[in-house]
Amino acid sequence: MIRVYARRIGVLAGLTALAGTAFLSGPAAQAAPPTPPSAATARTYLSELTVSAEGSSSGYSRDKFPHWITQSGACNTREVVLKRDGSNVQQDSSCAAVSGTWYSPYDGATWRSAADVDIDHVVPLAEAWRSGASSWTTARRQGFANDLTRAQLIAVTDNVNQSKGDQDPAEWLPSRTGYRCMYARMWVQVKHHYDLTVDSAEKSALSSILNGC
Repeated sequence: MIRVYARRIGVLAGLTALAGTAFLSGPAAQAAPPTPPSAATARTYLSELTVSAEGSSSGYSRDKFPHWITQSGACNTREVVLKRDGSNVQQDSSCAAVSGTWYSPYDGATWRSAADVDIDHVVPLAEAWRSGASSWTTARRQGFANDLTRAQLIAVTDNVNQSKGDQDPAEWLPSRTGYRCMYARMWVQVKHHYDLTVDSAEKSALSSILNGC
């Protein structure tokens, strides 16, 4: 993973010098996930969450959160989010994105290939499992993993998503500090809606961010 990440960084350094290539430095016009509650509302939501030590990862599997499911026609959840979060996205007959641009708000990179973009679960599946989803039905976990109604899914740079893994905001935050307030609002909305717990360090990190919004 480290070697892959380093190789990607090296590639980015070369690409930034080339106009019209896969990577563009600087923001681009972009659609976005559903808008989360305001910072004030998020603070209220955070105060209502149960504080508890994280549960065990025992028994966890991504297969227990079925995704990406069909949303309409030939389009699955990933393809819907790629279309929603990108600009000028063109899809083929099977709904695959064949062109467009995607701005990753976590790190400020813009990509012209859908292969460079992951769909991040803002609250990771494994984090949800340890915070209460282990007791859910498979149907509820499927709804969580494919939730287009709340700010739970977002298109971001693939390596950034992979570096985040299943970490919570006490352990990982977007490198773009200007996006951290939005990220905290998104995180709290999802945890509140699904009645997931927060651990003490996670709550402290979220409180600090939201108090500075």
